[in-house]
Formats: sequence, C-alpha cells, structure tokens
Amino acid sequence: MSTRITFLEIPRGMMSTMMAAEKYISETGLDVQLLELIRLQVSHINRCAYCVDMHFKEAMAAGEELQRLYSVSEWKDTSYFTAEERACFAWAEYITHPGGQHDEQKLFDELITFLDKEKIANLTFKEQLSNCRQDRITQIFV
Repeated sequence: MSTRITFLEIPRGMMSTMMAAEKYISETGLDVQLLELIRLQVSHINRCAYCVDMHFKEAMAAGEELQRLYSVSEWKDTSYFTAEERACFAWAEYITHPGGQHDEQKLFDELITFLDKEKIANLTFKEQLSNCRQDRITQIFV
C-alpha cells in the first residue's frame, strides 16, 4: 500500500486540537488507571498494534498490574476487574461498535451507578477520541 498522508503532513491545527482534547480529558477527574485500561481495551478492539503497545506501557507507568493488562481484552472472562471497570469496558465496546448486540439502556443504567452524567459524557468523549485516533485516522494516514 502506498502512503496516503504521512504523519508529517497532518495539519498542525488538527493535531493541536486532538492534544487539547486529551488535555481536557486528563483534567476531568476520571481515574488515570481506568482511562489507561479503557485506552488499552479500545486499542485491542480497533486492532491497532501500535496503540496497544503504547497504552500498555502508559498503563504500566500509571501503576497498573501486569495481570490485568494482559487480561483487558478478555475482561468478561476474568475476575480481575471491578464492577465499575466492567461497566466502563462494556460502555467502551458499545461506543466503539454501536451496531452490535448491545442493550444501550442497560449499559447506561449500569454505568450511572458508578459515574455521574458529566463523567459518563467525558468518558464517552474519551472513547470517541480514542476511536478517532486509532481506527479512523490511521486508515487515512498510512
């Protein structure tokens, strides 16, 4: 496949806007380790090897346990994650692939037991931002 747009050709305004959005997310009060777990999970869903590697390392730096990191893509089949983390993972799967077999209201009702609406909105924005960078943009910038 030939290069479509190199990373050096990405408009500065676009990258600075994405970085500003990441900065906003980091200031929302969402738990850093939870955000890193979700970034890693979304990276697995989107099958972005570069992103998996990056977010694995960032989660390690944030103090996450190896066993949980290795198991994040199989979160439904392990006991390593809290009910809150599971609710966030389920929401992330829904946001990443909204057309699947999801009961949107049930997922939201579960999530609202742990996070208020503002944090859910910020979490949703973070998941969309991750999806944009990992899945959509990497399709263009090869």
